[in-house]
Amino acid sequence: MAENTASRIIALSDIEWKQHATLKGIRQKALWSDPATSRQAFLSRFEPGTSLPMHRHAGDEILYVVEGAIADEAGTVTAGNMSYRPNGCVHNVSSRNGATVLAVVTGGIEPASEVGNAPRSRTLQVSEIPWRDGLPGVRQKPIWEDKETNRRAVLAMFEPGATLPRHRHLGEELVFMIEGSHADESGEIATGNMSIRPRGCTHNVSSRNGALSLLFIWGGVEMV
Repeated sequence: MAENTASRIIALSDIEWKQHATLKGIRQKALWSDPATSRQAFLSRFEPGTSLPMHRHAGDEILYVVEGAIADEAGTVTAGNMSYRPNGCVHNVSSRNGATVLAVVTGGIEPASEVGNAPRSRTLQVSEIPWRDGLPGVRQKPIWEDKETNRRAVLAMFEPGATLPRHRHLGEELVFMIEGSHADESGEIATGNMSIRPRGCTHNVSSRNGALSLLFIWGGVEMV
């Protein structure tokens, strides 16, 4: 049976919020997972005053704060900004007034008793990163990159009417639509929804009225 490489829209409003099994004050939506690589994406809602116990990342995590703010020993991450938690990072996480956070995680977490010399999380101030011109009608902010594993997080802005030429994904791409929409052969990704483009996905992408999207990318693309 041939592998399905078409992109797939993830409608967040169709996914149920569930209370976290062990963490009080946290509800989550499980959005996407790839058991073969221990990768997953989920949306978390922190109630005001929520504080997570100290834990260690057995793998890494990159997150985007949709609204509100969260904090740990390295500082506060506010709405519209991001944070990277490297493998081995040990920290507490809290939200004084509540927050909604989109996280892409590789691996898991385990309890920890002290921060010690563990690597710290790193806040990524999106507003301080300059826009770069890319393909016609599309600008990008390169927010984070791990060259060793060929991973990156990019903010992409489509001007109204922008169209990307047909291309093939050489790894996976997970898209979160912050504002506006764009579409491919599988349909239109509206504001607040996501799309997964699996390895081998070949498509055109266009935006009729403009879009602002956050891309989590493994690998690259080639024009076809």
